[in-house]
Amino acid sequence: MHTLAILYPGYSAEDEFPALEQLIPDTSFRVIHTWEGRTDHDVDALLALGSRNNLVPSAEKARELSPDAVMWACTSGSFVYGRDGCREQAGWIEEAAGVPSSSTSLAFAEAVHHLGLSRVAVAATYPEEVASHFMRFLGQERITVSALSTYDVPSGEDAGLLDAEWVLEAARAADLTGAQCLLIPDTALHTIAVLPRLEEALGVPVLTANQVTAWQGLRLAGHPARVQGLGALFSR
Repeated sequence: MHTLAILYPGYSAEDEFPALEQLIPDTSFRVIHTWEGRTDHDVDALLALGSRNNLVPSAEKARELSPDAVMWACTSGSFVYGRDGCREQAGWIEEAAGVPSSSTSLAFAEAVHHLGLSRVAVAATYPEEVASHFMRFLGQERITVSALSTYDVPSGEDAGLLDAEWVLEAARAADLTGAQCLLIPDTALHTIAVLPRLEEALGVPVLTANQVTAWQGLRLAGHPARVQGLGALFSR
C-alpha cells in the first residue's frame, strides 16, 4: 500500500482523493485540512494560505500518519510564491513530515515535462491577477503559455460548486492554437470524473490540479502512477 498525505486548504473538492483510491490500486490518500476559513482567490490571501506558519503544523500532523509522501494540494497557494518559493515550501513540508514532499504547482511543471511538452494553454478559475502568477511560474519552468482564459471565480468554495459541464465548457472554450496540452489549475475544482471526456473532446492531453497532485505524490511514494481513466499523464 502506498499512502499519501494530502495537505488541503478548506473544503471544496477534497472528495476527489477518496475517489482516486477507487481508481488507482494499492493507494491510500489521507486528507489533512490546513485551513478552516475561506480560500479566496486573492494574492495576499493565497500567500497566507501557503505560508510556513500555516503549512508546517499540518505537515507535522501528516508525519503521524507515516505516509510515503506528502503533497501540498493547492495550486494558487504555491505558485504565488514563484518557482523558488514553491521549492522552499516543499522543503518546509518535507522537513516537518520526514518524507518526500511537493506541491500542485511543482507537479504541473513536472507533468508537462514528463509528457515531453513545452507549450500549453491554461483555463483558470482565478481572476487574471492571480492567474498571471501561474503564467510567470510556468515561464520560470521553461513552459510557454500560448493562451490564458480566466473566469473570476472568487474562492475555492465557489469553484467547488462548479459541475462537470462547466469544466467541459471552459475546456472547449480554451484557445488551443499552438498548444500541446491544456492545463486546468485549482484543486478546488472537480475534474477527475470528467478527465476522459475532456481529452476526447479536445484531442490533446489535459492536466488538472488534483490529477497532477496525485500523480506526483504517487511517483514520490514509489508507485508507478499508471492506470487507465485518468488521462494521458497516467498512461505514459
